[in-house]
Amino acid sequence: MQIFEALELREFPYFLTVDVEGGETVGDIITDLNSRKVYLLIDHDTKRIWTYNGPNSSLKLQVFGGILAGMFRKQLRLFYRVYSLNFYSKDGPEFKEVMDKPIGDGRARSIDKKDFSDSGMQSTEREMNIRNPRLSKAMENINLCTKPEDLNRIFIIVGGIIYSEEEVPEAMLIEEKSSVNLVKMGRLNNGFTLFDDRNYSTRIIVKDRVIQGIELFVHNYDEMPSLRIKSPIIHEDKISEEGDMEKLITSFEIPDSLPDIEATEGENQNKNT
Repeated sequence: MQIFEALELREFPYFLTVDVEGGETVGDIITDLNSRKVYLLIDHDTKRIWTYNGPNSSLKLQVFGGILAGMFRKQLRLFYRVYSLNFYSKDGPEFKEVMDKPIGDGRARSIDKKDFSDSGMQSTEREMNIRNPRLSKAMENINLCTKPEDLNRIFIIVGGIIYSEEEVPEAMLIEEKSSVNLVKMGRLNNGFTLFDDRNYSTRIIVKDRVIQGIELFVHNYDEMPSLRIKSPIIHEDKISEEGDMEKLITSFEIPDSLPDIEATEGENQNKNT
């Protein structure tokens, strides 16, 4: 298994790959410490090119990784096919099988600047198009993907329509049984943009180069630790009940005689002994 990392550049061609060094198996590279990276894994035994997007990797880098996977396929003369490792659960046998693969040499070479040309990039742009799939088929493809852990899906965008999920009870007497139905929320307005909100996690499902839908997830707040309040709290009874002004004035008065603290402490020690 060969492993390459997708990197973003500030100038043309804006992205390329580098060889990943270190580690004996794929599992030594794909860890939580590399959650912001995008990897391309080439398995010469099964003739597969795996793409892996870290859970914290940017959407732009994930798109670049998909383009680089296609370039690797052309480099290997189309004998290889591209698959997404994120499609499978981390606890599933498919994911674990890839993680246990040993890292070694192969005939694939890293993609660098000389593999790009202005004319080639322009022809790619002309061939790209976006079509709206049927809702039933799109949801079938979306639901095939494993849902991220510790995240709840709140919205689904398919063909410019926003949907939410509603849980409908079907049986309660013998056993609790319910189904999840889509509820149409509305249509996207012109100029809709996915804003940068740290509370949302966005996932785009693509099948056969067609966007099936966009999912918006939020974190499962039920499992988040409670917040520790560091600001002062004024209890309601302190402001709702009328206080005694004379006691307030008396508290600021200096007494005529102050107690002898040292003598008092000595008496207490003698009593204790």
